Amino acid sequence: MTSSGALNIQNPHSEAWTKVRERLRSEYGEATYNSWLKNIDLETISNGHVTMSLPTKFLRDWVINNYANRIRQIWCLEADDIQSIDIHVKESPETALPDNTVETPAATRNQNVRPISRTGSADAASNLKSQLDARFTFDNFVVGKSNELAHAAARRVAEARDNIPFNPLYLYGGVGLGKTHLMHAIGHALAENAPDKKVLYLSAEKFMFRFISALRYKDTMTFKEQFRSVDVLMIDDVQFIAGKESTQEEFFHTFNALVDQNHQIIISGDRSPTDLEGMEERMRSRLGWGLVADIHPTDYELRLGILQSKVEQAAISIDPRILEFLAHRITSNVRELEGALNRVLAYSDLVGRAVTIESTQEVLRDLLRANDRRTTIEEIQKRVAEHFNIRMSDMHSARRARAVARPRQVAMYLAKQLTSRSLPEIGRKFGGRDHTTVMHAVRKIDELRESDISLSEDIDLLRRMLEN
Repeated sequence: MTSSGALNIQNPHSEAWTKVRERLRSEYGEATYNSWLKNIDLETISNGHVTMSLPTKFLRDWVINNYANRIRQIWCLEADDIQSIDIHVKESPETALPDNTVETPAATRNQNVRPISRTGSADAASNLKSQLDARFTFDNFVVGKSNELAHAAARRVAEARDNIPFNPLYLYGGVGLGKTHLMHAIGHALAENAPDKKVLYLSAEKFMFRFISALRYKDTMTFKEQFRSVDVLMIDDVQFIAGKESTQEEFFHTFNALVDQNHQIIISGDRSPTDLEGMEERMRSRLGWGLVADIHPTDYELRLGILQSKVEQAAISIDPRILEFLAHRITSNVRELEGALNRVLAYSDLVGRAVTIESTQEVLRDLLRANDRRTTIEEIQKRVAEHFNIRMSDMHSARRARAVARPRQVAMYLAKQLTSRSLPEIGRKFGGRDHTTVMHAVRKIDELRESDISLSEDIDLLRRMLEN
């Protein structure tokens, strides 16, 4: 690859440059070569000094810090008269596109890959705040036993200046338990306390969309510079890229680049890294590098505290017994709980009637019925024990005989399928077992269902009984 223009490159050196590139590709692999080294252009060779260029400062800095020494060594091996190398930023990136690229107008290429602003810190902080929900701050996040670790970790990351406490911070839990609230709260805190930091918050879905747009408009260099030059990268709902191989590949390299630069990564998902199906093993391993914080389903005290907080914020007067009723009956997630309160208050306002237990039951009849039908782990254990003719105590015992262990695994499998409980919480319900035991049980039953028709029919029958 050579740049156009008046270059002082002799044929032997041109051949040497081809060999240098081939060795770099061979040593570092196709993915690394394409990401970082492919776009190096040979500019001039004069008096034993090689001058090369890259299209952006970010790429130039990365190559110098990570590959320059090896590039110089390979040059010296391929051409005896080479003594030193220099890599600079090409003056006009627009004219340095690969030969097989069809150039599109700059406005078209960048319409879906908006560069991160490098303007003043106030502008950067304002841009970040515009992406965040103003309701989701640390001040209005209600803390309880089920979320105290995740909350404390989020606070620590948001308040850290130079020393990163854990990288990445991975928050996970079921739908509506507060993951996104904490992500937005971190963003708000960073915008207030560290406006000089470049912070990027987006969903995994938007990350994939931007990556696809960059590929479509042949602007991957801008994409790489966007995401690998931030101080803090926040990705919500990472499970969305499971099974998306190309997006995972790019996210993997982005992850490594930021960690190598000691920049903070914060990620949320609906499952722990080890349970993300469709995610490459190396990616699951990276996600578990730092601190993994589970947000458990809420208990009664936390649900009541959340309702009380919402009522106080809205300056609404309501009978405390209504809040206690809702906290007892709406147990699925915080989002549904808040929605129930909003429905009750809206009904009262629209029809001009006071909120009572009776009116609450009437307004929320469908929601209450759905919550009443929700399956518990204890119910699953009882049904499975009866079906396989073992004692309920065997679900919690240390007995490992197959006649006991297999039904216990079936119960764990159904608990994972039919409840929103996390793996650690399911494990605790089975005699304090580790989450890896539950994970093994789920995988084992999945495998057996393919080969053991009788067991598969048993599980289908149990599931129908539990869901009706």
